[in-house]
Amino acid sequence: MEEGTKGDYKVSRGIGSFKSTLSGRSSPRSSPSFKRLHSSRTPRREATSSGGVQWFRSNRLLFWLLLITLWAYLGFYFQSSWAHSNNKVNFLGVGNEASNDKSDAEQNQWRDLLDSPVKLKNGTGQNQPEAGKTIDVVLAKKDDGVASRRSLSSKKKSKKAARGKSRGKPKKTVAIEIHEIEEQEPDIPKTNASYGMLVGPFGSTEDRILEWNPKTRTGTCDRKGDFARLVWSRRFLLIFHELSMTGAPLSMMELATELLSCGATVSAVVLSKKGGLMPELTRRRIKVLEDKADHSFKTAMKQDLVIAGSAVCASWIDQYIDKFPAGASQIAWWIMENRREYFDRAKVVLDRVKMLAFLSESQSKQWLDWCEEEKIKLRSQPAIVPLSINDELAFVAGIGCSLNTPSSSTEKMLEKMKLLRDAVRKEMGLTDNDMLAISLSSINPGKGQLLVLNSARLVIEEEPQPDNSKKKNSVRKGRVSSALARKHHIRALLQGSNDHSASLNGFPLSTESTVHFKEDQKKHLHLHNRFASVDDTDAMNFDVTHKRKVLADNGGTVKHSAKFLIGSVGSKSNKVAYVKELLNYLSQHSNLSKSVLWTPSTTRVAALYSAADVCVMNSQGLGETFGRVTIEAMAFGLPVLGTDAGGTKEIVDHNVTGLLHPLGHPGTQVLAKNLRLLLKTPELRKQMGLKGKEKVERMYLKRHMYKKFVDVLLKCMRPK
Repeated sequence: MEEGTKGDYKVSRGIGSFKSTLSGRSSPRSSPSFKRLHSSRTPRREATSSGGVQWFRSNRLLFWLLLITLWAYLGFYFQSSWAHSNNKVNFLGVGNEASNDKSDAEQNQWRDLLDSPVKLKNGTGQNQPEAGKTIDVVLAKKDDGVASRRSLSSKKKSKKAARGKSRGKPKKTVAIEIHEIEEQEPDIPKTNASYGMLVGPFGSTEDRILEWNPKTRTGTCDRKGDFARLVWSRRFLLIFHELSMTGAPLSMMELATELLSCGATVSAVVLSKKGGLMPELTRRRIKVLEDKADHSFKTAMKQDLVIAGSAVCASWIDQYIDKFPAGASQIAWWIMENRREYFDRAKVVLDRVKMLAFLSESQSKQWLDWCEEEKIKLRSQPAIVPLSINDELAFVAGIGCSLNTPSSSTEKMLEKMKLLRDAVRKEMGLTDNDMLAISLSSINPGKGQLLVLNSARLVIEEEPQPDNSKKKNSVRKGRVSSALARKHHIRALLQGSNDHSASLNGFPLSTESTVHFKEDQKKHLHLHNRFASVDDTDAMNFDVTHKRKVLADNGGTVKHSAKFLIGSVGSKSNKVAYVKELLNYLSQHSNLSKSVLWTPSTTRVAALYSAADVCVMNSQGLGETFGRVTIEAMAFGLPVLGTDAGGTKEIVDHNVTGLLHPLGHPGTQVLAKNLRLLLKTPELRKQMGLKGKEKVERMYLKRHMYKKFVDVLLKCMRPK
């Protein structure tokens, strides 16, 4: 029995399923019993199974270096892909748009907590403070200017926070103003009861018909261009003077977006939160520095270039240069104003910055003349960098741009634009025979909306023409043919109603508002002939021929009516007293008020341009610095009726892409005449609109602006 047991035990040992001894200890690897038990495994096989592991064990340093190299490569790859991707909203497959929207909603929900204490109410009864107690809510501010939630507790704070509070000095409370939309003063509610007919915005209509939303795109960088190569991996600080939905802030925001999409790092300093662009800056991931003093100065010193976007930035520039004198060589100042008050504010630092940039030749000449008067010597010759239409508007207008795809070609976008026009005009209550003239800008005396309403009244109420005998006698004394004047008396420039009209060599000058009688006679004649050129023979023959054709096609009766759209209601740049003056004027003219529509301030203006027939740019004083609205309207095929001053006269070719009129009250007569002309001749509107669109495609697209911006960057930035 014992022998059988021993035999079984020996067999089991041969299999290797039991230990070699009954002591509970395993045999050493070098012992003969261990080798005998594992004799079936060949040396070659053993080496093969454990060679890879041994190699990694003996080369751990090399293994970790490989991992680190791979990790760095992946990080650079995804960062580069994010910087150049067409859709930055979805990164690594995770959508951020919803979270951005949610954060905006949370900001609105918690915004009021900054100014007042809050009582917490909990339905479960847990974590509920005692009766009568209030909890002060503190929202921690991040660098990008977006407030984040902090957990609220009525108990003691953490020891670390308590120590930090006791050591540090008490921090000043900074008020954060975050506006989802621009708001008007409370004494003028944005309702139809106040404005009569308030329409828009039409963002949802645009999305439905165009099947495209500009929020899905945050940048359209041309990666093969010189601009993209220059700004790649560079750091920029942009200075906003305010956040209103006007030309300068919008242009700076689009510049920041373009820089980001081309791989640059962009930060922004906002001197005034006035306006409603903060949510848009957040959506576009433009980092806004809350501190406008020391922190912004230190940040500016680390940048490759500082770009200031308004003459109002002079105070920040002055303080920055005083603290860091070497920083003056890093500043490019893009000035977008042309009034003397802005020059007086900026002249203390004009000669200290690296370079100035202006929007138009007339603005540059005006500022250089002022510098010569004040004996200010600039460091370099100023650059001319005119504005451009962005790719989003060019895309909707049917102009070729980076957003076009085979499914959204220019031809298809033109078809969609017509559908958008019909839908918006239907919402406005307009017919095919209605001519819609739009005036989109902030509402203030410098934009001349009251003068536009005066001209509109002359058109709508069809006031009787003055006695033609006086005008004929006056014309006979001059060089203008009396027969031609009698034939086309409806659109004659002479206005007998002006008692103060003067004449020079037989040419009435009543329609000239800004021409002083002390100037030489040639200037008088030049201006008069310029404004009178709308009544030349070709234009009149076209008018008469077209009128007869339309009357024949419609049984001899055609009724055209003019409608006027004024924006932007609710803009923080509006002057409330001036808005009240406009409303009071409309209340005194009931017929006019029925033909005037209002629209809120918005960045979604494609629907408004699509629905319009004419654009009116009636800036007063020195005129418009450039006129962003002017080129946008021309891109949508609209003729422009503008003042003969400033950047408008550089953009609008008189009798080609639009019609010009003098400044001031006498200009209202010429503007009314030009409105009547375009009202009665739709084909002339179309012809001028096509010429204007061709000029935009030739001079005012995004690639044209950034091509000129390259020269500024080359002169201001240090080479790598």
